[in-house]
Amino acid sequence: MELRLPFGDGLQAVLGEPRSFRRLSSSPRSRVWRVELDRGPVVVKQIVGGADAGERYAREVAALRIASRAEVPVVPAVLGTEAGERVLVLRHLEHRRPSGDWIVGYAEALARLHACAGPEVVDVLPRWAGPDEGDVGAFLRLAEALEASVGSGVEAELHALTGRLGRASGQALLHGDPCPGNDLHTADGVRFVDFEQASWGSGLMELAYLRIGFPTCWCVTAASASRLSRAEGAYLAAWRAATGSDGWDGAAVREGLVEACAGWLIRGDALVQRAHRDGRDHLARIPDEDWEWGTVSARQRLAHRLGVVGRMAAGHPALEGLGALSREMRRRMLARWPGIGPVPAERP
Repeated sequence: MELRLPFGDGLQAVLGEPRSFRRLSSSPRSRVWRVELDRGPVVVKQIVGGADAGERYAREVAALRIASRAEVPVVPAVLGTEAGERVLVLRHLEHRRPSGDWIVGYAEALARLHACAGPEVVDVLPRWAGPDEGDVGAFLRLAEALEASVGSGVEAELHALTGRLGRASGQALLHGDPCPGNDLHTADGVRFVDFEQASWGSGLMELAYLRIGFPTCWCVTAASASRLSRAEGAYLAAWRAATGSDGWDGAAVREGLVEACAGWLIRGDALVQRAHRDGRDHLARIPDEDWEWGTVSARQRLAHRLGVVGRMAAGHPALEGLGALSREMRRRMLARWPGIGPVPAERP
């Protein structure tokens, strides 16, 4: 049965009556339509599903309103809302196939998005939440299941890491899921959509997506070292231009990215799509099963993340034990499951 388009009298009074509409693909937690109005095409999004639907709607509306202040646009214009139906109407933007160097423009836009936040962000959005003690325990149990040697100081390193991530400074506007598919590459630059998980915190937690492989996303990629360097440089330059402040020096960026990537590594929920993040220990599933999500399998995701952290944490005084453990866990995974291949270098 065709779903009713949630475009009521209030929206019609402001925007006019829809001439036609069609459903677009979306997650199970939202419904999205392309709608033709006299003024041109718009996108209608309704947030549905789960006891947190109201919270996700409030986050998205708040984040879009904050982001709309950017001097260079980073989100589609919000044309109307209907809180009772949890509906947003956004200007339709034409997405073009990203170039091979897409992460450079993406990183610039991400920095401008992060820089949008003012002091009020702490009142209208929750603080970014990192891994917790449960994630530490689950990761160490997986290491034991893989028969990796857990050094005497690793557990203390991980507990200290979760504490530092929880206290990380910064009041950036964080997207919450800044992944391929939530970025529109238009003729006028990159725009972000789908802010249901928006929060505030350190922008390095999302800049780390480029290295750790988009941990909350169906589309995992591993960019070359040269592209990563250019993208991270573009992010920092755009941050300085938008804020008038350096914000981080080179050492602080390297330190922050190592810790952000380590945080994403130990989060088992980052092995499954959001609709399946139900409190289950997904790391505990790895020894007995593998599952596909998007471009890679769960074991591919984990092996990639272990490799990233193993390299980045080498010689890091506060995470040297985790680096060694990550390298050993990856070796043992590849020996046990030799079919694990590298993640794609390019997005689909």
